[in-house]
Amino acid sequence: MSDALMRNVLKEPACTEYMLQVILEKEIKITDVVIQEDHKNLRGRSAILDCVAKDEDGRRYNLEVQQERSGAAPRRARYHSGILDANTLNHGEDYDQLPETFIIFITREDVMKAGLPVYHIERTIEETKEAFGDQAHILYVNARIQEDTRLGRLMHDLQCKEADQMYSKILAEQVRKLKETPEGVSEMCEIMDRIYQEGREEAQIEIAWELRAEGFPTERIAKILKTNVKTIEQWLAGERLIAR
Repeated sequence: MSDALMRNVLKEPACTEYMLQVILEKEIKITDVVIQEDHKNLRGRSAILDCVAKDEDGRRYNLEVQQERSGAAPRRARYHSGILDANTLNHGEDYDQLPETFIIFITREDVMKAGLPVYHIERTIEETKEAFGDQAHILYVNARIQEDTRLGRLMHDLQCKEADQMYSKILAEQVRKLKETPEGVSEMCEIMDRIYQEGREEAQIEIAWELRAEGFPTERIAKILKTNVKTIEQWLAGERLIAR
């Protein structure tokens, strides 16, 4: 599944909730989902997080789907964890009000190179080997492993182009809506507006390539990216500009 389509799938709380339940192996009730929000750092680099969700108990989840190994570097996960914390507490609030957080990277390659489906990274006290207990969790999910398990089937679904090939009815329904209905095109347009308004042509071209790979016709790509068919044809006739 391309980045462009994945963002629009995650925009649906039921889809995000389902994915988190499968990955974390527990019941979660998501109350809020924000896609592609710029988390500010007033004294340094800000970060645009793919998906940030909040559950009914106040826990925060940052879900990132990375196509390239470089996008899932350990220090990036650390930075996401820190900037999520920095954008959570309000002025005057105490540190013990920080919510439990989960930074989750789903990667196309096995970044940790141990052949496992999922890796849990936790801070520990070196001398005692006990958990530090800061409630900041980092997980790496290896999308290469598509075993006959709930997690393996989810990884399979995330790499499907067609809804009919998916195991999950929740994900399949959202993909089908996005690809086959006028309502879906409208939703795709909304999340692309930010890119369009910022005038990031290279990003627009990359999204055009992604949507083409997903089987979207040229006319629908043009509508989503708010440009004309001729422009889309020119973009797709050239070389792909951005390697992801």
